[in-house]
Amino acid sequence: MSSEQHFRKLERMYVAAPVNRYYAPEIRIREGEAEIVIPIRPDFHHAAGAVHGAVYFKCLDDSCWFAAAALVEEVCLLTSAYNIQMLRPVTEGVLRAEGRVVHRSRRVLIADGVLVDDQGRELARGSGTFMRTSIRLTEEIGYA
Repeated sequence: MSSEQHFRKLERMYVAAPVNRYYAPEIRIREGEAEIVIPIRPDFHHAAGAVHGAVYFKCLDDSCWFAAAALVEEVCLLTSAYNIQMLRPVTEGVLRAEGRVVHRSRRVLIADGVLVDDQGRELARGSGTFMRTSIRLTEEIGYA
């Protein structure tokens, strides 16, 4: 299978995940990189009227996880650690997270992510550590 086929299968797997029916994200995967775009809705807001940090985390973790997954064709990965720095609030528009692998070994991958709004303002940064699991990439989990 080509890398491009692997990327498209990962993209379909992501979009088909039940949680993403709620968030309605878009994804684009390249070699060691992934971009997630989520349109902001008022039901993402916390009591003070800005997007909740959980949505920031989802965008960043997803972009970094799929950047790492782009480099692993046989099994799923596990996020073993993720650190995030929230930099500014946002209330409307879109969230765009770009993840990029910065380290790769046989067992562990590390990816950094940046979250921006639709005006290019940096909202948050994150860094994740991802490990291989024994869960095979198969049609049963949406990898098709």
